[in-house]
Amino acid sequence: MPTPIAVDHLVAGVLADVAAREARVPFKEVKARSRDMDAPRDAAQALLRSGCSIITEIKRAVPYGGEIVHLDGPHSVATLARKLEEAGVHVMACQTDRRRFHGSLEDMRVARAAIDIPMLCRDTIVDPYQIHEARCYGADAIPLQVELLDQARLESLLDRVESLGMTAILEVRTCAEVDRVIKAGGTVVAINAWSLASDALNREAFSTISPGLPESITRIAVGGVNSPRNVLSYASQGADAILVGESIMAAQDPMALARSLVAAGQHPACPSRRS
Repeated sequence: MPTPIAVDHLVAGVLADVAAREARVPFKEVKARSRDMDAPRDAAQALLRSGCSIITEIKRAVPYGGEIVHLDGPHSVATLARKLEEAGVHVMACQTDRRRFHGSLEDMRVARAAIDIPMLCRDTIVDPYQIHEARCYGADAIPLQVELLDQARLESLLDRVESLGMTAILEVRTCAEVDRVIKAGGTVVAINAWSLASDALNREAFSTISPGLPESITRIAVGGVNSPRNVLSYASQGADAILVGESIMAAQDPMALARSLVAAGQHPACPSRRS
């Protein structure tokens, strides 16, 4: 039975952490730093290569299963990031959520310094401070969980991400949320099969939700990927990219799995909307 959590409690925890960090480094300072950074790398373009692009996620733990892998200091994060890039992945994601995933912005900074491909900050983003902060630590793309944001806040945060030259990835779990994405003007959508409120996995999420997206929107499948067969399945349903997290981190040979997923996504037989 899926374990329920209070989503409002999740947001409250995020805001409490943001307030603590802002007390140490004021918003005005973080904002100024973020605008002095080098231009972001183009994550949106990296998702539009022929075939089906692969995004791999560096994460230490998951909320309902605990630690996945022990990463011993910054050197291990950097080494892992470099090896995944060498395996051919197109975008790197890094989980920075401390409370649920044992992540950190420092993990992302270390990974960013080790690679040349675009970096996606994986966190629960609900405040402008987090967007500028993530840019300071090397993020090129930011996720926005549509479920957690009212329409005005969603549109405001989307504008904020784009004002910094980053790619906003709007995560949805229902068809109703797609309507809100379209209204907000989102151009990259991640359809997440994992529930925010429990450890439930809806393997039909992508096939149910994807048909409601305009053809112009780039679509990413998230959740339930552990083999090349899953890549081919998602691609056949219109996925431009796939985000893989836990299965890579938990694999006995993460690089072999990563290479096999990349090969499946780039194989001539792989269905693609953009070949």
